[in-house]
Amino acid sequence: MISKKQIYHTQSVSKPGVWLLILGIVFAGANLRAPLTCVGPIIEIIRKNTGMSNTLAGMLTTLPLLAFALISPVAPKIARRFGLEHTLFGALLLLGAGILLRSVPFTPGLFSGTILLGIAIAVCNVLLPSLIKREFPNKVGMMTGTYSVSMNMWAAIASGVSIPITKGLGYGWRFSLVCWALISLVSIIVWIPQLLQKQHIPKSSSSGTHLWGSGLAWKVTLFMGLQSTVFYAIITWLPAILHQQGVNPTKAGWLLSLTQFASLPPTFIVPILAGRSANQRKLVAFTVIFLLLGYAGILSGMTWLAPVYVILIGIGIGSGFGLATMFFVLRTQNAHQAAELSGMAQSVGYLLAAIGPALFGFLHDQTHSWTVPLIILVVAAILLYVVGMGAGSNSFVREENENDNDNSQLKQKAL
Repeated sequence: MISKKQIYHTQSVSKPGVWLLILGIVFAGANLRAPLTCVGPIIEIIRKNTGMSNTLAGMLTTLPLLAFALISPVAPKIARRFGLEHTLFGALLLLGAGILLRSVPFTPGLFSGTILLGIAIAVCNVLLPSLIKREFPNKVGMMTGTYSVSMNMWAAIASGVSIPITKGLGYGWRFSLVCWALISLVSIIVWIPQLLQKQHIPKSSSSGTHLWGSGLAWKVTLFMGLQSTVFYAIITWLPAILHQQGVNPTKAGWLLSLTQFASLPPTFIVPILAGRSANQRKLVAFTVIFLLLGYAGILSGMTWLAPVYVILIGIGIGSGFGLATMFFVLRTQNAHQAAELSGMAQSVGYLLAAIGPALFGFLHDQTHSWTVPLIILVVAAILLYVVGMGAGSNSFVREENENDNDNSQLKQKAL
């Protein structure tokens, strides 16, 4: 239970206002993956209906990631001008528009709407950790875990119901995509009370631009990119991989859903453990071990063990995401710097992740096998361990004009 004393920011906020903010964060989080994870289980149906190649179909996941890469560095600047609350509200409106456009019976609309929702999600991805650091400084781990669970829970539901909605209701794959506009509408309504709050635009003596010269910031960035590569490759192609191994499409969709349900406990628990730990290196090792065990299961081709190894992958994915999000706040000193690091990490990180789904589709088209793409995931997990050892160190990101003595003092404060 989160007490009033624990969650109040330094501003004077009523108790109902605090819980409305929590509710707004939870519903905003619900939109950040469901519009993307609902695509994976029906991507073969979309591809066959539209006549796309596997490579082009992979772009339905790659385009949002490219939007993440381009928009993430800009999001903190927009928020500093208009305020976090108004910027997030605008992003939710854009997200709803993108979902609607993606579902019109016009193939270019499918890609245009995907780009719009990618832009909207990018803004929310960057700014929600900053908002949490500002409003809940004493409960960063708890609140990060809470909104992450909301995000991953709805992502799992979206994966599981896409095939039943598409085939069971008889309205086709476009209806399966458009139904997520309802969650977007609810989120917009729930967020409206935040627009009535006094806007708090953080002041900082640091512009944040010097973070690009920080070695630690780059390790956090690469960790973000590698764990995102793993996640988006899995949600796009796991059903197709399992189907090729003999699993029927409906069961494959639910196995993807199981992967994401399995990610929920670590998504909530790992941020809390990370916030209480002197460093996060053991959690990084935990993450990589579970990923490698899951990949070994897929490569074995033993589909009767599929529920076991997709759960292992889900645990690794949830842990990796929880760590990546916490690194934004644990490696920074204030909300503005957290937004800047989040923007940097998600810009470069998602650019790296954008390669994954399209590359997977391309390699499958060339080799007619999923072995090579899966080996790439194994290599990515090993690299995740290498950069994670650095990102999990007990230190803050350094700007170019900080000296070693300043950094040493900051480490002592972190302890």
